[in-house]
Amino acid sequence: MRVRSLSFGLLLFLQSALVLTGVAVRLTGSGLGCPTWPECTPGSYTPVPYQAEPQLHVWIEFGNRLLTFALLLAALVVVIVVLASRRKDLRLLAAGQVIGILGQGVLGGITVLTDLHPASVAAHLLLSMILIAGATSLYDRRRAPLARVSAPNKTISILSRSHIAISFIVIILGTIVTGSGPHAGDENSPRFGFDIRSVAILHADAVIFLMGLTIALLVAASVSKRTKRSVLFFIGIALAQGAIGYIQYFLGIPELIVAIHLVGATIFWISAWRVRLSIVRQTANELTN
Repeated sequence: MRVRSLSFGLLLFLQSALVLTGVAVRLTGSGLGCPTWPECTPGSYTPVPYQAEPQLHVWIEFGNRLLTFALLLAALVVVIVVLASRRKDLRLLAAGQVIGILGQGVLGGITVLTDLHPASVAAHLLLSMILIAGATSLYDRRRAPLARVSAPNKTISILSRSHIAISFIVIILGTIVTGSGPHAGDENSPRFGFDIRSVAILHADAVIFLMGLTIALLVAASVSKRTKRSVLFFIGIALAQGAIGYIQYFLGIPELIVAIHLVGATIFWISAWRVRLSIVRQTANELTN
């Protein structure tokens, strides 16, 4: 059990860390520090002296690539642990991690070869969020299989599905805001070309709508105590994210605040997914009504 918890926890940590190193690549302008793929520079898979100036950009980008290999190794360990434990209910989730990480490698290559086009950068991040959700599910179910009990009432089910869907839409809109802003990962990279004020307002409106759904879940009579705790935590994260978002907008989108906001986006998504898991896994004994 301890090995399972450690391996699943490490996988979730590394999936989240990949987002954070990607943020570092973009905000430092290191996106084309390794200008080719799968090689870092023509003729070499690793950085070479005087490859680019400053050399730090090369190592930031190369470090992000190396983390993908560490992540793949962690995912393979999880597959082995799942097979050894004979947890058939976790096999698809574990295999999905390996497949998704390989897909990340391909998307990373497309991102480099398209000179960091914002659509490919966004796809890279969104796939990470999907994999983070899968890793969160693995960690949540590490002790016991998903309980097959009577589903929550129809209203709770609709609210829960809507909550996670809108949460993901909020992140998608966030990538559009980012793809329209100044931090492209390289000064010559293309941008979406949308008016950043307009897409930022759309992003904020989606968050406001999401908060309404969240409050509806909180006051619903048929949710478990675990769900209410998860919802309260989510509200705290969402409010903090909203505050950081407004701060970065009015301060002219400084790199440090953008980095904090993207770290918060990862925590926001994990907490949103845990709200969904708390609904799916609630049992009849957990219901408070």
